[in-house]
Amino acid sequence: MIHHQNPHHHHQSLYHLLVHPNSHIKPLKQIHARVIVSGKTSSLPLLTKLITSACAAHEIRYTRELLFSIPNPDSFLFSSLIKTSTKHNFPNHSLMFYRHMLVCNFANVEWSSHLFTSVIKACGSLSAIRVGRNVHCHVMVCGYGSDSFVQAALVSFYAKCNELGLARRVFDGMSERTLVAWNAMISGYEQNGLAEEGVRLFCKMRDSGVEFDSATVVSVLSACSQVGALGLGRWVHEYIGCNGLDVNSTVATSLINMYGKCGDVNKAREVFDSLSQQNVITWTAMISSYGMHGYGNEAIDIFRLMRLHGPSPNSVTFIAVLSACAHAGLVSEGKLAYASMSRDYGITPKMEHHVSMVDMLGRAGLLDEAYQHIQDMGPVKPGPAVWTAMVGACKMHKNVDLGVVAAENLLAIEPQHPGHYVLLSNIYALAGQMDRVEMVRDVMIRKGLKKQVGYATIEVDQKTYLFSMGDKSHPETVAIHKYLDELMEKCREVGYTPASESVMHELEEEERVHALRYHSEKLALAFGLLKTEEGSTIRIVKNLRVCEDCHIAIKFISVVTKRKIIVRDKLRFHHFEDGSCSCLDYW
Repeated sequence: MIHHQNPHHHHQSLYHLLVHPNSHIKPLKQIHARVIVSGKTSSLPLLTKLITSACAAHEIRYTRELLFSIPNPDSFLFSSLIKTSTKHNFPNHSLMFYRHMLVCNFANVEWSSHLFTSVIKACGSLSAIRVGRNVHCHVMVCGYGSDSFVQAALVSFYAKCNELGLARRVFDGMSERTLVAWNAMISGYEQNGLAEEGVRLFCKMRDSGVEFDSATVVSVLSACSQVGALGLGRWVHEYIGCNGLDVNSTVATSLINMYGKCGDVNKAREVFDSLSQQNVITWTAMISSYGMHGYGNEAIDIFRLMRLHGPSPNSVTFIAVLSACAHAGLVSEGKLAYASMSRDYGITPKMEHHVSMVDMLGRAGLLDEAYQHIQDMGPVKPGPAVWTAMVGACKMHKNVDLGVVAAENLLAIEPQHPGHYVLLSNIYALAGQMDRVEMVRDVMIRKGLKKQVGYATIEVDQKTYLFSMGDKSHPETVAIHKYLDELMEKCREVGYTPASESVMHELEEEERVHALRYHSEKLALAFGLLKTEEGSTIRIVKNLRVCEDCHIAIKFISVVTKRKIIVRDKLRFHHFEDGSCSCLDYW
């Protein structure tokens, strides 16, 4: 006797199979075949489930084949497909399905907050600014302009496209700001070089009583790292502990980096040692923290521990190790590490590894060996950073001939970079070839090139203050300048003389001294000394390399004020105490 299966039951069993989809294509194709055999090809709910399952299984080609085989797809099918492809990180396909949906021109399209959010997220993943703006217009036309989920997605999209003005306009227009919107805006500032804005916005968020999550923490700690906001970074760390936030590897790495880049390397080590599980990223962050402070031996010790007990080092770990060796003059250790990269771990050296090797050899005075390393880079063509390291080493060791060769190679690669002309000018000035200094200066004027503006930041009472050379914008400028003048006079009394060759060579001697006195790091330091308790440590962040005169002056200031002063410049940390610097003038 033949039993005929109930068609409704058959439909239900097929649907049940699709609710628990397999991640492989073969079972999906088997279900598809059963759909065709059972004559259910007109069942849009069933086909929608099948097609989104194919998309979730990352079978995009099969997903497209299925879509184009359906004679009358409805807006719900497209909506499900767009949301699924965005969720599973196929942004190109999300936008393709969105365009297809627009072309189909359904009579009763049901646009929704979730659908628009998915499309905007896809635009953000692709940094597709033009498409995203069109979607924004579509959002407004369909009446979803004030939906908080859509607005949060728009903030994130514009921030990812570096359109921070537009992101902030949407953010400020939100009647109810979600955590996603706050995070997107703070992260947008932090990732686009506007860390001070990110810190300011975070403080506003905190003062508004908004509770934050680990994503907020990672962004704000990174912003604190950039501006040297140690006080705020410590507050965030305390918040994590008091509120039981999960210290995953990303948060842990952010904390290590924040303490390291804000000048408290011992606290960075405390965080590292407190972790129950350490991965390659946390190990690398700790090595990097020691390296930037010039603690090369400690960096090498951690590296040895990692090789014995930790995960295998990766390409980034070796950049941190080689950089640490370069800053501390550990040439033999650096050479051993470099050799072990390919021999023990099969890692092919990249540009950053070559930069560190040239920097390490050059700083140690092994200029011919450094130059030979550049010649032996093989298939990797020397980039600007390699030649910059070579020029810096030639300037340090007063090798004019090799310095000019390196500077000319640098200018051949990046002829519009003003910093390279300044380096060449400095090399000529060392050799006393002032006619050539003048020639370089004329080229800069003709090309309209200007030196990068230097600035320094200092944090006082969890507020960050920015100073640039000769800056008079601060409300307490008169008091700062007066105090700085008194300070430099005291330094002169104990032996300080300005290193006047540190500034552009065309200035008269008196003008040079004046220009040097009001460098950004000196202004920030004077302000810090005025505003902080006697005996407390001063921490300053400089966007460029600290100049020779400021380096000398801060040593003397550490004597006359009896303060410890920590300066982080573009390359490393300088710990000034009792007239000496941790870098031992090796920077």
